[in-house]
Amino acid sequence: MSDEEKTEHESALETVDPNMDMDPTNALTPGTGVSSFVSGSAVYYERLPMLEVVFDRLVRLMTTSMRNFTGENVEISLESISSVRFGDYMNSIPVPAMVNVFLAEEWDNHGIVLVDTDLIYTMIDVLLGGRRGNAPMRFDNRQFTTIEMNLIERLVVAFLTDLSAAFDPLCPVTFRFDRMESNPKFASITRPTNVSVMIRLGIQIDTRGGCIELLVPYATLEPIRELLLQNFMGEKFGRDAIWETHLIKELLHTDLEIEAILGEITGTLDEAMNWTVGSQVLLNTTPDTPVKINSGDIPLFIGKVGKKAGNVAIKIENIIHGED
Repeated sequence: MSDEEKTEHESALETVDPNMDMDPTNALTPGTGVSSFVSGSAVYYERLPMLEVVFDRLVRLMTTSMRNFTGENVEISLESISSVRFGDYMNSIPVPAMVNVFLAEEWDNHGIVLVDTDLIYTMIDVLLGGRRGNAPMRFDNRQFTTIEMNLIERLVVAFLTDLSAAFDPLCPVTFRFDRMESNPKFASITRPTNVSVMIRLGIQIDTRGGCIELLVPYATLEPIRELLLQNFMGEKFGRDAIWETHLIKELLHTDLEIEAILGEITGTLDEAMNWTVGSQVLLNTTPDTPVKINSGDIPLFIGKVGKKAGNVAIKIENIIHGED
C-alpha cells in the first residue's frame, strides 16, 4: 500500500465515532431506527369517509336502545376512529377480559367487540339494581362469573343489532354473536400484522360508564370498500322522497317550446341560396298529411292540422315513444 493510500485510509478511520456500537447483534435492538421501521406500530391506511357516517348513525341508534336496555339515561359518544395492527391491539388488552367475536354473515368474515372493565361492572351494577350515583365495585384479577358473562352477552347482542341497522342503508349485513373469550389469545381472527379499524364508543350512565371498542379487520370490510370510499352527500342514504317530490313539481312548471313541422324537402345549397322573398317552395304535403310536433330535436307527437275558434290547430293522434 502506498503512502498516499495509507493516508486516505487513516483519515477515513478518524471520521468513525469511537463510541459507536459496532456489535451487529444490536442492529435490531428495541429503540433503534431499523427496529422502529420493521416493527413500528404506526399504521397509515386509506380513509373511509362513509365509515364515519355509519358510526354516527350507530351512536344515535344506540342512545335509544341502551336507554331501553338499562332503564337509565345513557349518553353515548364516538370517541375515535383509528387504524391499528391486530396483534398490537390484542396484546394491549388486560386479562381477564370479555373479548366478543362476531360474524358478518354476508361478508363471511369476523370482527371483535371489547367491553372494558369499567363498563362491565357499571352495566352489572345497573342491571342488577345497584345503588345509583356510586362507583361500581371492582374485583380485579378474577374471572367473570356466568351471570356477568350472560349479562354482557346481552349487551353485545344489542350492540350488534344496532350495528347491523347502522350499515343497513349502505349495505344490508347481519352481525351475529359468535363467542366470548376471556383470554385475547383465543380470539385470533386474522394475522397479527394485518391492519384493522378500531372504533371507540364512550358510554356514560349518570356518573359512571366506560367504553366499547369495535375492531374490524380491513379484510372484513373489503366487500364494501368501494361504498365506504365514496363521499357523504347528504343526511339520507339513497332515495329522498321529499326532494323527489319537489323536483317533480318544479319540472312540471318548466316552460317547454314546441314546434310543428308542416313538411320537409331535400334540396341543394345552390337552390336555397337562390330563394328570395316571394319564392315558392313546394312541399309534398296535403291537408291530410300528418304533422310532426317536436321539442328541439326530440319528436313528441304526430297530429293533423285543422282549425279551432278561427285559429290553426293540431289534433294529436299519436304519441312518439322514445327509445328509453
